Amino acid sequence: MTASVVSPTDTAPTDTARELFRAAYEHRYTWDKDFPGLTADAVIEEGGATHRAKVQVNRDLKIEVTEATSEEGGKKIREQIWEIVIHRVRRGFEEVHGKNTFAIEAEDNGTVTLAMGGGATGDRYKVRDRQVVMVHRHIHGVVVTIDTLTSYEAGAEGYLPETYTSIYSDPQTGEPKGGRMAHRDRYVQLGGYHVLAERTVTTETPNGPQTMVFRLENLVLGA
Repeated sequence: MTASVVSPTDTAPTDTARELFRAAYEHRYTWDKDFPGLTADAVIEEGGATHRAKVQVNRDLKIEVTEATSEEGGKKIREQIWEIVIHRVRRGFEEVHGKNTFAIEAEDNGTVTLAMGGGATGDRYKVRDRQVVMVHRHIHGVVVTIDTLTSYEAGAEGYLPETYTSIYSDPQTGEPKGGRMAHRDRYVQLGGYHVLAERTVTTETPNGPQTMVFRLENLVLGA
């Protein structure tokens, strides 16, 4: 299986809003029930400091972080591992979105904006070519907006975001809460599974851009 990095391509929407979103949701790359877990050495470089820890993701996708060189580093590494795992969990469309409704809000050159209702008022997505290329969601009292610029194609198994931006904002005023973040993810293939190996996040701040690099080294499948 060959993986490549591509920009999401345009395609004219012909199905209903729910079918469009289902197609994109089911095209996301996730780990199957046979995923054996993994172990790795994790490294975070940020603000001139380097943090290290041993990480383990078990078959049931539970996370273990040990031998952290600092409490702060261990917490940040666990957050990154959680971000990886939560997006690789395979859950059925009806299980997650069965009670939600979808409506086409706008169409522009093959990109369709969908409004979601049913307990998620104000949430919106953009889909194109069976990919979610924008997420605008209310989460824990803030709004997060994520725009995917390019994707990593894992063949017939789906896609993963490769370069994307994210920003948090106030749900009432729309004012940003913190600076915009630019992300670049790099993946490797191990034993038929695609695993994030490095993530670079550059955040806009009043003092200029700040960069965090997260790496998983000595990756081994099995836990």
